[in-house]
Amino acid sequence: MSDRLPVFPLSTVLFPGLVLPLHIFEERYRALVRELVASSAETPHEFGVVTLRHGSEVAPDPGEDAAPPQPLVAAGDLYDVGCTAELRHVTELPDGRFDIMTVGRRRFTVLSVEQGAEPYLTARVRWLPDEEEPSQTAQILAPRVLTAFRTYLELLRPNSEVLDQVPDDATVLSHLVAATAQLTVEERQMLLAMPDTASRLRAELRLLNREAGLLARVRAVPVPLSDLARPASPN
Repeated sequence: MSDRLPVFPLSTVLFPGLVLPLHIFEERYRALVRELVASSAETPHEFGVVTLRHGSEVAPDPGEDAAPPQPLVAAGDLYDVGCTAELRHVTELPDGRFDIMTVGRRRFTVLSVEQGAEPYLTARVRWLPDEEEPSQTAQILAPRVLTAFRTYLELLRPNSEVLDQVPDDATVLSHLVAATAQLTVEERQMLLAMPDTASRLRAELRLLNREAGLLARVRAVPVPLSDLARPASPN
């Protein structure tokens, strides 16, 4: 079974439970926000966030003398797995723009991208199942990932407060690590698409150990940083 969902292509990867603030200035997305706000309480006030493989769907805000928006992206420009953003707070500005606060809610697979009567992009999506409870394997992996994450953060930001509040839930932890570690878009997208929490935690353990090893090398070996450079994430 598939559902039709309005989608907002972005250069970031949204995870369930993570906050995503957005400034809405293009008219097609203003229309989307207005429709969501006006919809009934029984209708989910959410839209899909799908990550762009390259380029940008939304141009930088050019002000009042804006050129017409660029054409909507094609299906091949988008990753296959996205996450819905649920509206939590909307502030309408005097000129009709919006500042919105959203929270990631549920994951989906894009089956097809459509341009219908709406000014914004829509997609046929299939919802990805969520685990009711993390598996026993995930519960075993979670403290190991948390330890590796603390080590990574201490190397990345010495003498700073590290994880004041630690999630008790293994799935929530897996999403937090995926969203906050300095990973590439491709790596984040891979983690979003993982079939279950245990698989995501296992992959994160490998990534965190790799990143911690790289950071340790940067500190211990007097070589130019360019020799150890990795592609930077645009997030």
